[in-house]
Amino acid sequence: MKTRIFSSVLVASLVLAGLSSAGIAQVRRGDAATSRQSLLAKLPTSDAVAHVNVKRVLSEALPKLLAGKSAKLAEVNSQIEQFKTRTSLDLRSFDELALGFRYSYPSVGITKIDTVAVARGAFNTGAIVAAGKVAANGKYREEKYLGKTIYIFTLDHRVKLLGLLDLKINELAVTPLDANTLALGDADRVRNTVAASKGTRFANAELIALATQDPNAIVGFGGNVSAELLQNLRIGNEAIARDLAAVRQAYGSLGMTDKDLELLVAARTVDAGSARSLGDTVEGLKQFGALFTNRLSGIRGILARSALGNLKITTQGNEIKIRTAVAQSDVAPLVGGL
Repeated sequence: MKTRIFSSVLVASLVLAGLSSAGIAQVRRGDAATSRQSLLAKLPTSDAVAHVNVKRVLSEALPKLLAGKSAKLAEVNSQIEQFKTRTSLDLRSFDELALGFRYSYPSVGITKIDTVAVARGAFNTGAIVAAGKVAANGKYREEKYLGKTIYIFTLDHRVKLLGLLDLKINELAVTPLDANTLALGDADRVRNTVAASKGTRFANAELIALATQDPNAIVGFGGNVSAELLQNLRIGNEAIARDLAAVRQAYGSLGMTDKDLELLVAARTVDAGSARSLGDTVEGLKQFGALFTNRLSGIRGILARSALGNLKITTQGNEIKIRTAVAQSDVAPLVGGL
């Protein structure tokens, strides 16, 4: 999978996960941090990790944002049901999701992303596997690995959700890690997850710390940035490419206030001078971006101008942080139109 495809999926996940109800009670800081860290700790060694509060998205956010748009809400529910029929996985039973991404570079200019997800929820893992066998219509195989049974389903199925997610799933590997936790994704990455569950080493400790800085975030993420990854982005502007070459890690979160959807994206560079240089470049792009957002019409124009107008860039030591916010009332029409 090329980097631009991965970026699109990640952005889609962030947008979907960020559509949360403003009235949701805030969880206690300690409880949220412990829950997220414990789930992320089940991931195998990864180049990037992310955490999504799935329950808040599906059970509270979408009904609110699609209120008054019964046809669109029915379409979303239909897509969830279709996914359940084909994979036996009911997204509504997921409480939270941890994602682990591993990069490889099979050829020049190509970045391949191998993904695994660890889902925690109020589901019966045994029943899901049994239903999966029926859903796959016999197109599955079982594999024993380190005391676990991995079920590999041949689906050849395209997954669509809310106009944001559109993926072709050829094979899906699934194994229960415990009574309420599933690992699913690429077969190799699921094997890695099983192996990680047998060890005592805290894999991805630094990335997990980055991804869980805000315990009330709906999405948190953290990742390493390699030279190969940056090179494959094929950034045309030489000055921007030079500044980005100094980035070693990126992290951030998506959260909510009473009225706004807030996004933080941060980068750790090799030194303070590189962070200042990158900050100056982003400031310049912010000014330049106003020329393009003014040309956008409709809700996309409103969102783009709001995000740009609220954009704040700060540097501290070797880090640059970019924050912005848009009103939830401005996001709702966009969701309804997808």
